[in-house]
Amino acid sequence: MAGNQRRRRRNKKSRSQPVRKNGSRDVDPFEYGEALSWRNQSYMNDIADRCAPSPHPLSMCQSRAAAFGYPCEEYKVTTEDGYILSLKRIPHGPHDSNTSTEMRPPVLLFHGLMVDGATWVMSTPKQSLGFILADNGFDVWIANSRGTNSSRNHTSLSTKDPAYWEWSWDELASYDLPAVLQFAYDHTGEKIHYIGHSLGTLMILAAFSEHKLLDVVRSAVLLCPIAYLSRTKSKLLKLAAHIFLAETVHWLGFHEFNPVGPVAHEVLSQICGDPEINCYDLFSAVAGPDCCLNTSTFCAFLEHAPQSTSVRNLVHLSQLVRNGGVSRFDYGNAKDNMKHYNQPRPPPYNLSSIPNHVPIFLTHGGEDYLGDVPDTRHLLRTLVKKHNSDSIEVIYVPDYAHADFIMAYNAPELIYGPMVDFFKRH
Repeated sequence: MAGNQRRRRRNKKSRSQPVRKNGSRDVDPFEYGEALSWRNQSYMNDIADRCAPSPHPLSMCQSRAAAFGYPCEEYKVTTEDGYILSLKRIPHGPHDSNTSTEMRPPVLLFHGLMVDGATWVMSTPKQSLGFILADNGFDVWIANSRGTNSSRNHTSLSTKDPAYWEWSWDELASYDLPAVLQFAYDHTGEKIHYIGHSLGTLMILAAFSEHKLLDVVRSAVLLCPIAYLSRTKSKLLKLAAHIFLAETVHWLGFHEFNPVGPVAHEVLSQICGDPEINCYDLFSAVAGPDCCLNTSTFCAFLEHAPQSTSVRNLVHLSQLVRNGGVSRFDYGNAKDNMKHYNQPRPPPYNLSSIPNHVPIFLTHGGEDYLGDVPDTRHLLRTLVKKHNSDSIEVIYVPDYAHADFIMAYNAPELIYGPMVDFFKRH
């Protein structure tokens, strides 16, 4: 990759400063006050007292966008396998004199695991990526995957049916992602800038590796991507994967995994006895210790998350942790794999086959336990084989953990500003 890594002198009040690779300018440092970090137990107790988890009764459009004066449209998109997804649209900012979307490049945002599209508008208009993009002239589309609060309908199944939950991120990449991208493309007539966070990055990488969606995607932003997971820093995830915890839950007959339900409580009881697992701070134990969240944003997060996923999805992610590669779902025996894939083992996603003509903007953090540095560098080496310095840009923020990339108070300067510049160049 062209361009040398440049480290800036640390500003005394700025706890997170990016290192950029691509030969372009560095972001100017900014000064900030003290950040909320769950490294400090008193902060965590303070949050728990002021904003216990409670579902917000209104939709994202009503609870977040309308509160700040943004127009917000809601659509229903049906996948080829019958799931009815909620797709939100913020076509422009609240103060735009020209409300036409004809000259506005469309961008689709896809959330990560156990959250929904509200994660993109958790904070104020100056700090939330969804609002920032709308204010910068983009036509913003926000996806919500199957199983989340606003996407629980199906043409023939109920969420009480076990068959409803028989999917993993394979199906998200094969059905949910193309359905919402094609819908936005058909409505705008333009190729889409794509932004994924966490699991939202794995979906687009899987699709690209099979040369799918290339005709509707203009560029791809990967915020703390997860693909290779074998070197995750999360001791909780490693232990859960290696004792086959998700598989056990599935064998016991559970299909929906509600992170605040009785199944989750039972799961945690199986691993919290390990002295190396910090079950008093689960968010950090899974995603890494954030540096830069504030109380109001995290309270908004608790109104919309965590949300359900399928147990099978957790099984599939556990397979990535154990096996080291990126492959389709393993049914556990040669007979079932033959039935689905016509071969005894699940086929891998060949990420090195991703074409180089799709510009990629990738960010990762030094404190991220999921998109950990060794696994992300493995992914980068795979992608760089095909991409040159003009078509890939990388920003590394040493203090950032997994949640900081979508909720940090300083992400607009460190991440979103350079991202908008990237879109304008591509």
